[in-house]
Amino acid sequence: MDLLDIGRSAEGKLRIIQESVPGKQVTLAHIIASPDKIVYQKLGLDPKLDYEQAAIGILSMTPSEISVIAGDIAIKTSKIDIGFIDRFSGTLIFTGRISNVQSAISAILAYLKSKLGFTVCEITKT
Repeated sequence: MDLLDIGRSAEGKLRIIQESVPGKQVTLAHIIASPDKIVYQKLGLDPKLDYEQAAIGILSMTPSEISVIAGDIAIKTSKIDIGFIDRFSGTLIFTGRISNVQSAISAILAYLKSKLGFTVCEITKT
């Protein structure tokens, strides 16, 4: 879990402290259905290749290394394309048809919860 403290110093300067707390959890599991092309570009995805995929799946998890395992589960579960895996922040982004992205996220959450004892969030969708 990340803890974020935002405040002001005595001099009035903005102070931001972010601390990572150990835990086994998925804090974000979101599907962006039919995103605009600009969303693909801002995520570093190629809209020419990925726009036809129709959905983007985004997950955030700790410990961050679990994003590699989650990416493997996603690829083995459903026809998706990995857009980004960050083993340092715990972020996983992938694209695919809406049903494939849904299946991949569901499989990741089920595996992490049942096999590894993770606390998982609900899947959200926009």
